[in-house]
Amino acid sequence: MDRATATLTAAAPRAARPRPRPRPLRLRPAAKVVLFVVCLLPFAWLLRGAVLSTLGENVLGANPAEALIRATGDWTLRFLCITLAVTPLRQLIGKPALARFRRMLGLFTFFYGCVHFLCYSWLDMGLVLDDILRDIAKRPFILVGTSALLLMLPLAATSFNRAIKALGPARWQALHRAVYAVVLLGLLHFFWMRSAKSNYAEVAVYAAVIALLLGWRLVARARPVRRAA
Repeated sequence: MDRATATLTAAAPRAARPRPRPRPLRLRPAAKVVLFVVCLLPFAWLLRGAVLSTLGENVLGANPAEALIRATGDWTLRFLCITLAVTPLRQLIGKPALARFRRMLGLFTFFYGCVHFLCYSWLDMGLVLDDILRDIAKRPFILVGTSALLLMLPLAATSFNRAIKALGPARWQALHRAVYAVVLLGLLHFFWMRSAKSNYAEVAVYAAVIALLLGWRLVARARPVRRAA
């Protein structure tokens, strides 16, 4: 056997090996970039509407300030629901890698909550601190919404790996269970705001979604107890 034949014989098994499958999109680094851009789209749309409204174009309706305050609040509640949906979804469809997106979704929830409060403080109260504090104390639905935002602050501040190491996994998980209180306060804030105009349709939808997400967790926690019994 000459050298050329030996070389072809040695290379044949290598050529016959199947090529490795490409990594799914959710496992690629670009997936987080895509998610980041998608999460910013509502903010970009609202910012565009605010700019065009200042130029005289009727993009956000007759009351652009109210539209911005309500829209940012709606998106805060939506991102809360999406964040809570990550764990049930990844377990139901068997995709544990979805958990890597939960942190970013949670931070965007806090971001939209801050924008919501900024729109209220600026467009409704003129950034006058005394008026803001009096309004929070006077109106329960604003007090509830502000409490939800303040509860999100330590969650956002400890959403990094160093915080997990510093607190320890058990303490970190206990702290981040406050998200359940946040979503309930957010729903109550939304309910009181909509009740002023007797508009409960959207409230019922969010209440059903939140009840499903929290109910799933209660059932999941009860399962090990039943098996042990």
